[in-house]
Amino acid sequence: MLLRIFVFSLASCCAWAQGKDGPQPRVVDPGGASTAPSDAVALFDGRDLSHWTTTNGGPARCTVEAGAMACKTGSGDIVSKEKFKAAQIHIEFSIPDMPDQHGQLRGNSGVFLQGRYEVQVLDSFRNPTYANGSCAALYGQYAPLVNASRSPGQWQSYDIVFHPPACDASGAVIRKGTLTILHNGVLAQDHVEIQHATPGDGGGGVCEAGPIRLQDHSGFPGAPVTVMRFRNIWIRPLD
Repeated sequence: MLLRIFVFSLASCCAWAQGKDGPQPRVVDPGGASTAPSDAVALFDGRDLSHWTTTNGGPARCTVEAGAMACKTGSGDIVSKEKFKAAQIHIEFSIPDMPDQHGQLRGNSGVFLQGRYEVQVLDSFRNPTYANGSCAALYGQYAPLVNASRSPGQWQSYDIVFHPPACDASGAVIRKGTLTILHNGVLAQDHVEIQHATPGDGGGGVCEAGPIRLQDHSGFPGAPVTVMRFRNIWIRPLD
């Protein structure tokens, strides 16, 4: 009797599941350590800067060295030609060793999402600073859950899931955006609610698609010469 009941329950469960079933998930090749998923847009694959410009539309002034993008202080912020809203983003970066500098003057950059919201890039390895300005912070809003920084000179990674604010037909924001970050594979931001654009975001409408912007840490007195390196940058639009 118990066996009959078990078989009947299993059959009922399977029938219910089949009744709720939908289309099969789309097949995506996940790629590998240095290969983007098959449905991703590769913004930098180690060969050229064809996907990047300066903020005024000119040629990006970073250089390509040994498969990495090298951006020296004074080269200016660069933005991706591709614009997006919701997206999964992967970016790898190497921060130079600057032992004579401290706090925010150590190797410093930023990844701006939608051109508006800065994920801080900073040498936070044994380098205390204000918490919401450390590596993997949503700058000025949320400190990372943990400090997962590697020592300078090593390659690090961000895997980001970004959902921008939702707007109604009139352009009014009806739901705030959210952000999740894995820093070197460790959860650093857990679906936090974005409160506002980062000061100095460079414009762009909250309801519009926007680029990725990589920040040049210059433009203020005493800015130390820094060479930030980036590689393997891709996005998967989630719209």
